[in-house]
Amino acid sequence: MAEEVKIIDTTLRDGQQSLWAMNMRTGWMLPALDRLDRAGYEAMEFFVPVVQIKKMIRDLKEDPFEWLRLGVARAQQTPLRLHAGYRSGLGKVPESVSKLMMQKVIDCGIETARISDPWNDFETLKEEHDEMRRMGMEAVVNIIYSVSPRHTTEYFVQRTRDAAALKPYRLCFKDVGGLLTPSRLRELLPKVLQAAGDIPVEFHNHCNNGLGTFNAHEAVDLGIRYIHSAVPPLSDGSSQPSALDILRNLRARGHDVALDEAPLAEVSEYLTRIAQREGLAIGQPRAYDETLYAHQIPGGMISNLEYQLEKVGMKGRMGLIREEAAKVRAELGYPIMVTPLSQFVGTQAAVNVITGARYKQVTDETIQYALGLWGREALEHMDQNVRDLILDRPRAREIAAMETPQPDLAEVRRTLGAGLTDEELIIRAYVDETAVQLVRHLPPVQEEPVARSPLVELIAGLASQDAQHDISVSMGDLNVRLSKG
Repeated sequence: MAEEVKIIDTTLRDGQQSLWAMNMRTGWMLPALDRLDRAGYEAMEFFVPVVQIKKMIRDLKEDPFEWLRLGVARAQQTPLRLHAGYRSGLGKVPESVSKLMMQKVIDCGIETARISDPWNDFETLKEEHDEMRRMGMEAVVNIIYSVSPRHTTEYFVQRTRDAAALKPYRLCFKDVGGLLTPSRLRELLPKVLQAAGDIPVEFHNHCNNGLGTFNAHEAVDLGIRYIHSAVPPLSDGSSQPSALDILRNLRARGHDVALDEAPLAEVSEYLTRIAQREGLAIGQPRAYDETLYAHQIPGGMISNLEYQLEKVGMKGRMGLIREEAAKVRAELGYPIMVTPLSQFVGTQAAVNVITGARYKQVTDETIQYALGLWGREALEHMDQNVRDLILDRPRAREIAAMETPQPDLAEVRRTLGAGLTDEELIIRAYVDETAVQLVRHLPPVQEEPVARSPLVELIAGLASQDAQHDISVSMGDLNVRLSKG
């Protein structure tokens, strides 16, 4: 019998982040989670606080801790995962608060997180990985794929060895930009698996270049046994491959996949109805696009960038921003286009296009990047002329002189409010005081009703009647016999 392939679901995290700009409401999530929980996934990615806390409060006027608590309580069969470590970068959120957030997640019952260093710098990641393990959170450590003159096969083999040396729960070969091709996968993945040694490797990819689904199948043929996927309408496009496609095709190739299609079909129907009602994206397979390899804006960022541009009436400039992002990325030394580096590149490209002058205005994050505060590799690979241009301004000198203190939790409480609960303290640190007041006065979550299919409605209606009947209905592989009387 073929070795079993296990599937990790990304619908409620990366699927909606890639296609719905994190606009899924808690009341929509709960019925979907109920059905995903019955499908037989090995795990489900579920919560990404560094993005979700601010998004849910500011845009959705919802409490992200309700998402966390209610979701964990409903997942009876499938372990949920966190997506993030506790380091948010440069003290924007004190590390003590981020660790408190991590502990709240662990206390809820989530015990696995998928974590990254945006430079694949695993020497830097080691302290965070080890501290998370001490707290009770095991890590799936990402090895992030990218394309540039310096991201060679030798680079990925060595970085895999470095990641495996941490002895994590698992590794994850992550194609965040949807850049892999089948030929590159066949060349690279066997060497990555060999370098991983006895550490299991998961495969996470996006469909930006139109090859994501086929690449997932190829990865399994090459030895991967853990595949990430999402359920339509939150699959394809800039998201992960469709679980329904993965299931059908892997079985056709002779692989054993213990996943139940029936609840997945229910989730797909339910979320598609919400997407149509709310005007949200429905993921579609994409045609191959060579220009992707220049800008490499990842799936999770494209939907958010388009959403923000539309809000300010500039969605029509997305094409120019893609072109500018390719130039900015090269000048910044080909950073991997993953959070937060992809945001720095994309935001600075947008500023350059909107102002009509390259680097006349720069974000604080671009200055910090040029100072090496977001990773030591930036200093090694940046275009020196561009770096000088960015740093030749008063604001750069101010930032260079700043200190980034890391107050402990007691100091944070004294500063932000001694009377705050743990959750309110986290919200205050991640967002602001207004967010705390908003969350205190939110009404209870209203769960989305799940309409039954016409066939189910027909059967239920007939069953409720008093008259005698004997009815058989056949639809493909589905056979229903209803007898009464």
